Amino acid sequence: MSILNVESVSHGFGGRKIFEDVSFRLLKGEHVGFVGANGEGKSTFLDIITGKLMPDKGKVEWSSRVTVGYLDQLTALTKGKTIRDVLKEAFQGMYDLEAETLQIYDRMGSVSEDEMNKLLEDVGEIQSILENNGFYSLDAKVEEIANGLGLGEVGLDKDVDDLSGGQRTKVLLTKLLLQNPSILILDEPTNFLDVEHIEWLRRYLNQYENAFILVSHDVSFLNSVVNLIYHVENASLTRYTGNYEQFMALFENQKVLEIKAYDKQQKEVDRMEDFIAKNRARFSTTGRAKSRQKQLEKMDLLDKPREKIQPTFKFREARTPSKMIFEARDIVLGYDEPLTRPLNLKLERGQKVAIRGVNGLGKSTLLKTLLAYIPPVSGEVELGDFLFPGYFEQESKGRNEKTALDEVWGEFPGLSNSEVRGALARCGLTKEHISSKMMVLSGGENAKVRLCKLMLKDVNWLVLDEPTNHLDVDAKEELKRAIKEYRGTVIVVSHEPEFYEDWVTNVWNLEEWTTKIV
Repeated sequence: MSILNVESVSHGFGGRKIFEDVSFRLLKGEHVGFVGANGEGKSTFLDIITGKLMPDKGKVEWSSRVTVGYLDQLTALTKGKTIRDVLKEAFQGMYDLEAETLQIYDRMGSVSEDEMNKLLEDVGEIQSILENNGFYSLDAKVEEIANGLGLGEVGLDKDVDDLSGGQRTKVLLTKLLLQNPSILILDEPTNFLDVEHIEWLRRYLNQYENAFILVSHDVSFLNSVVNLIYHVENASLTRYTGNYEQFMALFENQKVLEIKAYDKQQKEVDRMEDFIAKNRARFSTTGRAKSRQKQLEKMDLLDKPREKIQPTFKFREARTPSKMIFEARDIVLGYDEPLTRPLNLKLERGQKVAIRGVNGLGKSTLLKTLLAYIPPVSGEVELGDFLFPGYFEQESKGRNEKTALDEVWGEFPGLSNSEVRGALARCGLTKEHISSKMMVLSGGENAKVRLCKLMLKDVNWLVLDEPTNHLDVDAKEELKRAIKEYRGTVIVVSHEPEFYEDWVTNVWNLEEWTTKIV
C-alpha cells in the first residue's frame, strides 16, 4: 500500500535547479535512507513532502488518515516552557479530551434526565478512548522515552531556552517519538546525539513497525536501520534496494558503466566524424559520407557523466608553539552552577585528543574554558607560549544575511576576490553556493564555509567542536585525512568514534569527571 506518492516534481531556487521531474513513493513498513552530497536538496525535498514548501511543478499526495512526524534541523522551542511541558504536548489531543470531560461534569448539575444520560454516554466514550490510549500512564511513558534519550539527567523541569543545541534536538526527537506517528521523517537526527543515545535510537528504529524517511550522513547508523535508499544527485532521484553499503556498491558500478558507455560512444563519434571529413569531398565516397552523417545526426548522444565536486581540506601550520599547550589546575566547568568536579588536565605539543561524553556534561564549555573564552567556576588554566588556536564552533550563530563570499572576505579583506572564490571552491562549494546567503545554505554548506575560514588562518592548535555535523560522507573522509596530515596539536569533540579513533593519541571522557548522574 502506497502511503506517499510524489509525481513529476520540479523545484528551483534563484535560477538553480534543485529537482527536475522527480518521482518518489513510500510504502508501508519501508525504512528509507535519503542520501546525497551537501546542498543537493535533501532537506528541501522533506519540506516539499511535508507541505512546508510548494514545488514549482508536480504533486504530492499522502494517503488519508496518515499522521506524519517531522524532525527538521530548524524547529524552534518556546521560551518559558519546561522540557516536561514540551513533551506533554505530544498528547495534547488526550489532554483536550480530559478537559472536555471536566466541562461535561460541570454541566451535569443543571440538565434534564435525558440530557444527563447523553452526557454520561459522552463521558463513558471519552474515558474509553483515554484508557485505551494509556492516558493514565502518560507520565511513566514520558519518563521512559525521555530517559532513553538522556533527558532524565538534564532534568525535565528545566526551561527549554536554557538547553544546548544537542539537548534541544533530544527534546524534539523525544516529543516526536511520544507522538508515535504512522510516518517518521528525520533530518539528521544523530547530529547532536552522543554515542549512547544514537545506539538507543538505532534500536528504536530497528523495532519501528511503521515507515520512516531518514536523512543522515552517518554511514554506520544508516546501514543498521534502513532497507531502501533514495539517492539525490544532479536534480534527480534514484531508488536502490538495500542499505547504504549495498547502494554504494551499485552506485559505483553504475558510474563505471556510464563512463564506459560514454567513452565508447565518443570513440564511435570521433571515428564517424573522421570518416565524414575524409570522404565528403571524394566523388566516389561522398554517398557513404552522407550516410554516416545521417547516422551521426540520428544518434542519441549520451551526456558526459558529471563528476561530483570533491572538497580538498588542508590546515595551514603556524610557528611551533611551546611544549606545553595548556595546563588546567583544579578547574571546575560551568556557568551558573558547576558541571564537573575539579579537573587537572595537561596538553602537550603534537597531541591529538578526542573528548567524548553524553550531551549536557560540558564538552563545549570545556573547549571555551581552555581557550579562555569563558572563565572556569574555579581553578585556573595556564596557556603555553606562541599559541595560534583555530576554533571551529559547533553551531553557527543567528540569521546571517551575508553571502558565503562576503562571510570569508569580511574576515580576510587582504585577499582578492578570486583568492576567496578559490578557497571556497577548494572546500567543495560551487558558484551558486558562493553567491548565496549563509542563512539559505544547507548545514553542510554552512560548515564548509566556516571550515574555509579556519583553513585560511595559520594555526598550531586546532580546537574542533563536532566538526562532522552536517558534512556529507566524502567531506567527512577528507576532513579526517586533513586532520591526520596536520602536524599541529588537536582537540576534537565528536560523537562519531569512527571519525577519530584511528588518529587520536588520547580520549578524555567527560563522564568520568561530571557531577551529574550519567
